[in-house]
Amino acid sequence: MKLKTRFVIVFISFVLMPVIIFGTLFAGFGHMRIRWIEKQYGIEFTAGYFFNSVQAIREATEELCEQMRHDAEKDPDMFLRYPYLQDKNALLREKMSYLVMLKGEDVYYQGTESDISELVKVLPGPGDDEADLDSETYIGGDTKILIRQIELDFSDGAEGCAYVVTPATAVIPQLRGLIIQIVILIFIILIFTAACMTIWIYQGVSTPIRSLRDATKRITSGDLDFTVKAEGSDEISDLCRDFEMMRSRLKTSEAEKAKYDKESKELISNISHDLKTPLTTIKGYVEGIMDGVADTPEKMDRYIKTIYNKTIEMDRLINELTFYSKIDTNRIPYLFTRLNVKEYFDDCAEEVSMDLEGRGILFTYENTVSRQVRIIADAEQLKRVISNIIGNSVKYMDKPHGEVHLRIRDEGDFIHVEIEDNGKGIDARDLAYIFDRFYRTDASRNSVQGGSGIGLSIVKKIIEDHSGKIWATSQVGRGTTMHFVIRKYQEAKQYEQNPDHRR
Repeated sequence: MKLKTRFVIVFISFVLMPVIIFGTLFAGFGHMRIRWIEKQYGIEFTAGYFFNSVQAIREATEELCEQMRHDAEKDPDMFLRYPYLQDKNALLREKMSYLVMLKGEDVYYQGTESDISELVKVLPGPGDDEADLDSETYIGGDTKILIRQIELDFSDGAEGCAYVVTPATAVIPQLRGLIIQIVILIFIILIFTAACMTIWIYQGVSTPIRSLRDATKRITSGDLDFTVKAEGSDEISDLCRDFEMMRSRLKTSEAEKAKYDKESKELISNISHDLKTPLTTIKGYVEGIMDGVADTPEKMDRYIKTIYNKTIEMDRLINELTFYSKIDTNRIPYLFTRLNVKEYFDDCAEEVSMDLEGRGILFTYENTVSRQVRIIADAEQLKRVISNIIGNSVKYMDKPHGEVHLRIRDEGDFIHVEIEDNGKGIDARDLAYIFDRFYRTDASRNSVQGGSGIGLSIVKKIIEDHSGKIWATSQVGRGTTMHFVIRKYQEAKQYEQNPDHRR
């Protein structure tokens, strides 16, 4: 659940839950209290009494006042009997009121111990209109009272008045207690609602945050072998999923870095091993020249050619190392131009022929592509491809009469290049891996062939960057054929003009 939805639910809950809970509790507990008040005071309770408790007292004393009026009409002298007045006053005190009676202008009875001198000054006399409890009378300018008057005509000819006096500030104790209980109940309900909502939100947020904190600690310590689970659909769960994606990428990056470090160490080891062999040879031949072993022009010429060939081999190894670093950073310096297939491969074949003939290897060349066919390629990098493939063929040549055949064919939209040798061949289970870095069919480090182990991976990278494809076929004991195809220039131009057919 989204956090926004949670907060909306919390807001609605704070509005509705107190109302619902309060209504439920009030319908039970409050109803019982109100029924008790109605029974105690003999009134029918209404909601207005919460705001005008004196009105409730008026109804509570109504029956008693009517009874006293009836007594006054029947026998006014009853109000001269002290027990009668005490009894009526006791009943009024229960109603938060009290009785005051005047005979003439003298106070005959007062049902309160308070000073009523100020009250007497404002009490209406006999013959005045009956005081209404809803009217306001002030004593001393600031104390409001409500008065109900009962006129008396005694048997001795004297006049008097009985007054039911109710302070306007009076409140039924039970009603006051009910109001206090309701206020306390509202606070309890609000606290309970806030606690429930807080716990709900906290549990919905704290669990994934705790999971993220633990995951952060594990990543900080270098541990990436775990999973951050996120089953919800809120923002925190989305954050957990993003964090899990980050962890997964970090783990992949760490794995790639470990693989890269391993490959780099292996490359350095291979290069170091392969540089050591020609250096040892060069050192031996130089020492032979210095010691005078090459004492004839023929020997001297042979020694110098051997030293030259070994330096070329060292230069090739160093170039491979430099090119390897450019592959990993995608900074291979390509210079694509239009190349005439016939002219370009004729020149390549001439260079390769001179090199292979010097090594005693038979070389043949066949190019059946029309002279008008062109390709878009980097001449230097494409020559590196041919050189690496042929160098690999020579390296693993196990026949006394080695052979290398270069064939260029026209195959519709592509030119197809084949480089075939009669070496020892490659087992079928190894063919799928020969273009991987550092892969060797002969895993021994003491292999006499040596090599950095990245030659064919460089070849694959260059061909793929030319939007071409490379593969190999081989038979063990009979030789290997390397194939690669490159799209013709004319077709490439048409291809670019129609982007909807891009591969």
